Amino acid sequence: MEAMEQALGHRFANRDLLVEALTHRSAVSGRDPRRGKRTQGPKGTGSNERLEFIGDRVLGLLMAEWLFEHYPLEQEGALGPRHAHLVSRPVLAEIADNIHLSSALTISPHEEAAGIRRLSSIRADAMEALLGALYLDAGLEPARRVVRQQWEGRIDSHARPHKEPKTLLQEYLLSKGLPLPKYELLAAEGPSHAPVFRVAVQAFGLTGHGEAGSKRVAESAAAIDLLKRLGQNVAS
Repeated sequence: MEAMEQALGHRFANRDLLVEALTHRSAVSGRDPRRGKRTQGPKGTGSNERLEFIGDRVLGLLMAEWLFEHYPLEQEGALGPRHAHLVSRPVLAEIADNIHLSSALTISPHEEAAGIRRLSSIRADAMEALLGALYLDAGLEPARRVVRQQWEGRIDSHARPHKEPKTLLQEYLLSKGLPLPKYELLAAEGPSHAPVFRVAVQAFGLTGHGEAGSKRVAESAAAIDLLKRLGQNVAS
């Protein structure tokens, strides 16, 4: 917890919030991680799921505010794709890696052995939970400071508004007079709270593969893989 506070530059007044933000659902198992007692609430009580919910909204607001300031001449059609990219799970997972968030998470031994700590969805969700904890502990200002510090550089990473990889693949194929790509779900594995989806997409006789904690993100990863195989530059 000390390492996380140092990385965030914030000392929590309510450290229970930080404990909760760093607790994966698998580690709760009906117990309150702060007191070691069995909880009376629904499954997942005491984990970072509720903080993830509010952190998602906090990040969305703060990123919209920042983009509005940073691109004063752009309209919604350009700001929307930028926003969607900057709050996406791949970017959240990268930010989590920058502050070594994964190593601070409390995960059950069983799920640890299954390797879920390495999943981008787990790291992204925890990053949202951490922002939610910051907001509840001290308001928007510390969350705003962390967002602008950690996302600095990324907000200018695309001269043009970012397009979702599936959209880029679709536009590329249409420009070649080819039909729209078809995505195939190869497998859906793992527990309900930490699933792993494997997806494939084909075009030009080539196949792109993607793996992620949601089908949508796995499809995006497959689109990126195929675009790279087709020789197209695309941000991952």
